[in-house]
Amino acid sequence: MIDTYGRDIYYLRLSVTERCNLRCRYCMPEEGICKKKHEEMLTENEMVQAVEVAASMGFRKVRLTGGEPLVQKNILSICQRVAAVPGIQEVCLTTNATLLPELAKPLREAGVSRLNISLDTLDEEKYTYITRRGRLEEAMSGIEAAIAAGFQKIKINAVLIGGFNDDEIEKLAELTLCYPVDVRFIELMPIGDSEEFGQEAMIPCEEVLRRLPQLTPCEHDGGVAALYHLPGALGNVGLIRPISQHFCDTCNRMRLTADGKLKPCLHSSQEFNIKGLDKDGVEQQLKEAILAKPARHAELSAKHRSESGRNMNQIGG
Repeated sequence: MIDTYGRDIYYLRLSVTERCNLRCRYCMPEEGICKKKHEEMLTENEMVQAVEVAASMGFRKVRLTGGEPLVQKNILSICQRVAAVPGIQEVCLTTNATLLPELAKPLREAGVSRLNISLDTLDEEKYTYITRRGRLEEAMSGIEAAIAAGFQKIKINAVLIGGFNDDEIEKLAELTLCYPVDVRFIELMPIGDSEEFGQEAMIPCEEVLRRLPQLTPCEHDGGVAALYHLPGALGNVGLIRPISQHFCDTCNRMRLTADGKLKPCLHSSQEFNIKGLDKDGVEQQLKEAILAKPARHAELSAKHRSESGRNMNQIGG
C-alpha cells in the first residue's frame, strides 16, 4: 500500500513479546518489564491474522522482534505460520543470539530466512555491563550456530556508543574477515532508557569511516544501511544513521507491538489498536496507520528525545 508521501509500505516488524533474557541499558529497565495481563497481549492467532491482512494489502516482508523473540515459547509455531502466509516472501528475526545454539536449526526449518543479531562489544566484561547479565561466549556460540545452520546474509548490529565501544570499531568490523556476516553500526537513539548515556555517547557513524579509511563503498542492498567493504572480507560493514542522516523519505515499515498497537513511526506516540479485532477491523486500522505515517520523525538529539512513549523492548527492535 502506498502512503500519502508516495512510499510503498510493505515491511511489517512484528514484536512477539516485550520480555527478554537480557537487560540492555539502552533498551529496557534493569528491573525488566511491568508484566501485563495475558489477555492484554496479542495471541498467536491474532499475530498470524495481522500478517494475513497485511499480506493481502501488499506487505511482503515480516521481521519478528521483541524484547527477545526467542524467549517466546511458541516462537517456532509463529515463524512457521507466518512464513506460510501467501504473499509473504521473507521472514526475518532479530535476536541477541544467546538462545540460538538450540534454536538456529529449528528456526531455519520453520521458514526464517535471515537473522539480525545484536552485539555491541567483543569484550566480556563490557558485554556483561551493557546487557546487565549476559555472557559474551553465549552470543558468539549463537552466531556460530546460525552460520552452521545455513543462514545466509547474517547481520550483526552494534549500537555505536561513544565512551563505551567506539574503541572497538576496528575489532567489530573485522568480524567480517572471520565470518560471512555484515556488521552494521547504528547511531544511538535518544529513546527510552538510553537516557543514562550522556551527550558524548551520541557519536555519528562517520567515526567508523574515520577509523577505517580502508573501507570502500559497495552496492546498496535496498536496506537502510550505507554499505562498505574491508579488503578480503567475507561480508560488508554497514552504517545506519537515524540521527545524522535520517532515512524517513524511504521508510517502508509498519510496527506492530506485542500488545497489539500499530505504530506508523518509531519515534511517534501515535498508535492504532488491533487487539481483539476481526480481519475487517485490522484492515481498517492498518489502512489508517499507513495513511497516518508522517513525512519524517521529529528532531532527535541529546536534547530532543524520541516521542515514542515506549522503551525499545516495548516496540520491537
